[in-house]
Amino acid sequence: MDMSTDLCGVRLKNPLIAASGTFGFGREYDELYDISCWGGISVKGLTNEPRAGNPPHRIAETASGMLNSVGLQNPGADEFIRSELPWLSRKGTVVIANVAGSAIEDYCEAVRKLSDAGVDMIELNISCPNVRQGGVQFGTRPESAAEVTGAVRRCCGRPLMVKLSPNVSDITAIAKAAEEAGADAISLINTLTGLAIDARTRRPILASVTGGLSGPAIKPAALRMVWQTANAVSVPVVGMGGIETGIDAAEFLIAGARAVMIGTANIRDPYAGPRILSELESFMEEEGLSGVNELAGSLRTN
Repeated sequence: MDMSTDLCGVRLKNPLIAASGTFGFGREYDELYDISCWGGISVKGLTNEPRAGNPPHRIAETASGMLNSVGLQNPGADEFIRSELPWLSRKGTVVIANVAGSAIEDYCEAVRKLSDAGVDMIELNISCPNVRQGGVQFGTRPESAAEVTGAVRRCCGRPLMVKLSPNVSDITAIAKAAEEAGADAISLINTLTGLAIDARTRRPILASVTGGLSGPAIKPAALRMVWQTANAVSVPVVGMGGIETGIDAAEFLIAGARAVMIGTANIRDPYAGPRILSELESFMEEEGLSGVNELAGSLRTN
């Protein structure tokens, strides 16, 4: 059975990618199993300079997922290149550098460093506040999404994937703007904005008040947006949002994704990656499929 897939010229041995922010740089999971089983790993979000992240509490469990407001805590692009990338590059899986920033110059500088250092792909997190536009997220308007994508494209020597926020009125407009500005692939969805309250103290549980909702609760919304986006752009789409099983992964592929990212499931079940891969392979065998690409975009709507 052929589990490999092509993502804008990068070959993945299988369509499963560990999602940024839920897998660190892979070291902790590699103590449990060989992380080379993943098709790819999108590392913890990196900024040009180190970031301490938000004050606690930064995580809140919900009925069917979790809220997080970690605040992009990371050692910075230079330290990642020095201490993490050499180790990760030997693990036999595609290395995707997720990059965030608060100004276009921040994005470009980090991407230039990481691209030159030899990561396989760049994933651009545009769900970040643009400090020069009053804190409005780069990814909430087509114009700003295109501006940051175009600037990064000019300094990026690797395939460029843009990660979209679902907190918009028309996600296809953002996706088209990113594609036209030079994105080689689109990944979605990032987290939905949510709030958790402690009724006894009458205070928010997260120090930052709101956070990003992920996990099974967002899966129907994610599937809908992946399907819409896959039908609106010509570049490959990577889907994510609440994938817990091999069947979940298959559904995203059927909706039009070329590959999928596994996020919150890794936190609930550290062995989620190899388990979901095994379940996906079993599903394909049951369906009599010879390759994973036979699933991609096979949704029947009439």
